[in-house]
Amino acid sequence: MEKAIIGKKVGMSQIFDTDGRVIPVTVIEAGPCVVVQKKTVEKDGYAAVQLGFEDVSEHKLTKGEKGHLDKAGVSPKKHLKEFKLNKAADMNVGDIVKADTFAVGDHVDVTGVSKGKGYAGVIKRFGAHRLKSTHGTGPVARHPGSMGSGTDPSRVWKGKIEAGHMGVDQVTVMNLDVVKVDPELNMVVVRGAIPGPKGGLVTIRSTAKTIIEKKADAGISANPQKASARVNPQKASARR
Repeated sequence: MEKAIIGKKVGMSQIFDTDGRVIPVTVIEAGPCVVVQKKTVEKDGYAAVQLGFEDVSEHKLTKGEKGHLDKAGVSPKKHLKEFKLNKAADMNVGDIVKADTFAVGDHVDVTGVSKGKGYAGVIKRFGAHRLKSTHGTGPVARHPGSMGSGTDPSRVWKGKIEAGHMGVDQVTVMNLDVVKVDPELNMVVVRGAIPGPKGGLVTIRSTAKTIIEKKADAGISANPQKASARVNPQKASARR
């Protein structure tokens, strides 16, 4: 990957583009992060850097964590994450990675931990439907229902939907575009929603998807007999 940084989700907002259209955005406090460790192909078999984010009191670290940071000459950090960057070989311990690593128009993948929903049933957790509200179902309309044969295999097959803990899963939202960057406020604003609550830890990295730039006239035909060439003036998308 080309770029990466650690940050915290501040919350959602909205901005307006030059045409007056509203854009839902998420504000992220990105960095500053410091390079805590550098891994090389010769020593470790691959090239990567470990970034540290958010200062923390020294007494909240274990002796191993404190020794690791002291060796790098870095102040105590709360979060450490490793990234295999293309330019990892050119980075050194102590380098600072800031929000201006990203620019407006960049496409990024944002990873975070989703909100916890507690213990949930199959309807809320997996979108299962209710049982029939007619004779015979009893007071179990929201239960998962039959799970298979009784004698054979005498157990529930793995993978069946069940009630259980919902949320608190690592989720990655891919191919979001950066709409604003403010280095002074350590702020990166991306289009759309990202996982996690306000204040939740997130990582931003260059998207793994292949970006195909569409031409300006893509999908519009010059043939008036085709539907793509006919514009309905009554539709909101046709009014400027």
